[in-house]
Amino acid sequence: MAYELEPKLDGKVALVTGGSRGIGAAIARKLADLGAFTFICGRNAAELKTTAATISESGGRCEGIAGDVSDLAQVEGLARTIRERAGSIDVLVNNAGVGGFGVPLHQLDPAKWDKILNTNLRGVFYTVRAFAPGMIEKRAGDIINISSLAGKNPLPNGAAYAASKWGLNGLSYAIAEELRQYNIRVTVVCPGSVNTELSPHEGKDPRKMLQAEDVAHVVEMLVTQQPRSFVSEVLLRPTQKP
Repeated sequence: MAYELEPKLDGKVALVTGGSRGIGAAIARKLADLGAFTFICGRNAAELKTTAATISESGGRCEGIAGDVSDLAQVEGLARTIRERAGSIDVLVNNAGVGGFGVPLHQLDPAKWDKILNTNLRGVFYTVRAFAPGMIEKRAGDIINISSLAGKNPLPNGAAYAASKWGLNGLSYAIAEELRQYNIRVTVVCPGSVNTELSPHEGKDPRKMLQAEDVAHVVEMLVTQQPRSFVSEVLLRPTQKP
């Protein structure tokens, strides 16, 4: 007799920021496939609606809520909406990100610096501030911050982006120590170049590059590991250099 296994995240609630496309959409699909009621947020309401509908049509539970993680009031509103509809979340994936490449730092427009840092770093502060208290009350949860190998290595002509990711790595390690006493696991995932629209990939073979689904697979491994353990950091590279 064959038995159907219960989805590993059945009854759980997840939020993926920057979830309308690319890496975020792939992660949202994976979490929904695992049984989580998955919320996605982003600035483009139309894209959110399309992605959420696609996931729902495949049998998952997904809802899109428009919002900008660099705006504290919008993040707090997002948290209130999710609490009203599903309760406190169990999985937070901070994926929303803004790229910035092509010019040396001394030529970078300060407004561009603000946009990159406010989304990639300040936005994570805002979401953790808004959602960690609910996890603390439950004494359980997973926070996964999508960083980059640019947060481990020099990135000429992308200094602001690199600074945001180096900062995100340090933030992740610090809050991991703050929250582990509540059984909340915090992990930072640092992929190499992924075949998405975020950054230029001139001269690279997209068939050899990481795909969004590869990052989603890592997230799956993280949220389904044994409760007594957690992975602090994942460095993800393609098997062959593209």
